[in-house]
Amino acid sequence: MNDLKLKKFPKGKLAWLWENMHGVRGIYIIAMLGTVLYNVMQLTVPFFSGKIIDRFLSGKNAAANLQNHRDEFYMLLGLMIGLTVLRTIVVYLDCMAYEHVSQKVLFRVRTFLFDKLERQDMTFYSTYRTGDLMTRVTGDLDAVRHMTAWVVRVLIESFSLYLSAAVYFLLIDVKMALSILVISPFVFLIVVAFRAKVAPWHRALREKLAGLNTIAQENISGNRVVKAFAREDYEIEKFDKANSDYREANKKTAMVWIKFFPYIEGIARLMPVVMLGVGGMFLIKGELSMGEYVAFSGLIWAISNPMGMMGNIMNEFQRFSAASDKVMEIYYSEPGIKDSADAVAHPERFKGKIEFRNVSFKYEDGNIPVINDVSFTAEPGQTIAIMGETGCGKTTLISLIPRFFEATSGDVFIDGENVKNYKLKDLRSNIGLATQDVLLYSETIEGNIAYGDDTLKHRQVVRFAKYSAADDFISKMPEGYETVVGERGVGLSGGQKQRISLARALAVRPSILILDDTTSAVDLETEKQIQKALGNLDFETTKIIIAQRVSTSKNADKILIIKDGRIAEEGSHDELIAKGGYYSELVKLQLGSVS
Repeated sequence: MNDLKLKKFPKGKLAWLWENMHGVRGIYIIAMLGTVLYNVMQLTVPFFSGKIIDRFLSGKNAAANLQNHRDEFYMLLGLMIGLTVLRTIVVYLDCMAYEHVSQKVLFRVRTFLFDKLERQDMTFYSTYRTGDLMTRVTGDLDAVRHMTAWVVRVLIESFSLYLSAAVYFLLIDVKMALSILVISPFVFLIVVAFRAKVAPWHRALREKLAGLNTIAQENISGNRVVKAFAREDYEIEKFDKANSDYREANKKTAMVWIKFFPYIEGIARLMPVVMLGVGGMFLIKGELSMGEYVAFSGLIWAISNPMGMMGNIMNEFQRFSAASDKVMEIYYSEPGIKDSADAVAHPERFKGKIEFRNVSFKYEDGNIPVINDVSFTAEPGQTIAIMGETGCGKTTLISLIPRFFEATSGDVFIDGENVKNYKLKDLRSNIGLATQDVLLYSETIEGNIAYGDDTLKHRQVVRFAKYSAADDFISKMPEGYETVVGERGVGLSGGQKQRISLARALAVRPSILILDDTTSAVDLETEKQIQKALGNLDFETTKIIIAQRVSTSKNADKILIIKDGRIAEEGSHDELIAKGGYYSELVKLQLGSVS
């Protein structure tokens, strides 16, 4: 097993947990004090039992005392019963307080994590797997809640019970108390050794669980691909292997505890034997009264049980430690792309002028630039078509406009202002984006179209659907615009999803419209309708279109041919044909002529 590399965070795990108890810290402190209180109250039953036995049952004047001081007997009995009932109430309220705080912490951290995830950049999502992230906001967070609600309570309970019983024993009889307590240090030494052994296994276990959830998530979301290639058996086998790995990691983690458990349990359960032997000898010698012996006997569990629980507590703490590492990694992560300190608000609509000045870009893990020294200008209202071979950097290029990625060198400007100087919300709210890979949400078609602006009226939604040639097929559906689409648009064809995506991009009336091969799945007649509609929008927008078809690009004001991350050709349809380069050959290939 490989030990996982631990990351350092601004705060320790417990300090981080305390930070997220903001607003309920007072309740948690009261709960902890309540835990101490009800465990100290455990002493009441053996204390009053010892008093009753010595004074009214086995003492020299027991019969006379019972006859003459019956009121004292009933008072002691009443106090014992009353304090027991009171302790039960305190325990109930205490557990409710812990649970209340733990749910508050869970809600607060989960909300914060989702906010963090929503604001991360593309690099983050290319680094972390979806299943891993889901594990962090579910199973790992539950371990944090368990720590808050149970582990801390049981830890305080064990220590307060042990210490209060130890002090009580010392007050009754020092020699008898030391005979019992001398065994305790051995348990703590074993627990420390157990912690060192089990910690790396808990971290590995969280990784195995994340891997298992990733496989499940990918197979559920990619079920069509699995079925298309008849790979059900293969995927089931792959999941079974991951499941077996997780099971084995679970077993090995449990085995660590099982190896240490007999020692801890054996030492803890040795105490009643010591109590019987040593206590019996002191009782025979008259160094211990029967009442004191009963008090020791009735409270010996208060020493042995906490020691027996130490292993469980340490095991659960290591589970929390491993899970919190995963949660805190996201909690303290910061997106690489965010608003600069001097970013200015720009709530007004952009004019739509786009300018690339000597822009280059390469991924963090790459040595060769994906975009290399690209410069061009798109004037407001113009249509720029970008074409080129697959993998030449077209999608990466347009991703620099809304700052999905940051240029390695050079700058991108909108309306003469560097995009880095705009607030991300203002920048992106002025950009409409429709991609070839369409994501639709599990809600109505109208809801999907109005996703960027939920104030849209129905008639406005219909108008944008007509622009994208989607109104015809939507109207023919049994429930029209109220039709609920399946997850990721299941139930719709590729072309239908693309048209809804285009309507969604248009519905925000963007200053800049970016279309990444958006009409690749529609027929030529529908594409012609869309092109005509895009040329007659009721608002001005600068259009950046990645295209594979000449029919899409031929009417553009400017066409950019990208090759190996550079602009190889630039000009209008006629100008590029006249040059006789890549574009001219593409026209011949697709149209059979250069007209």
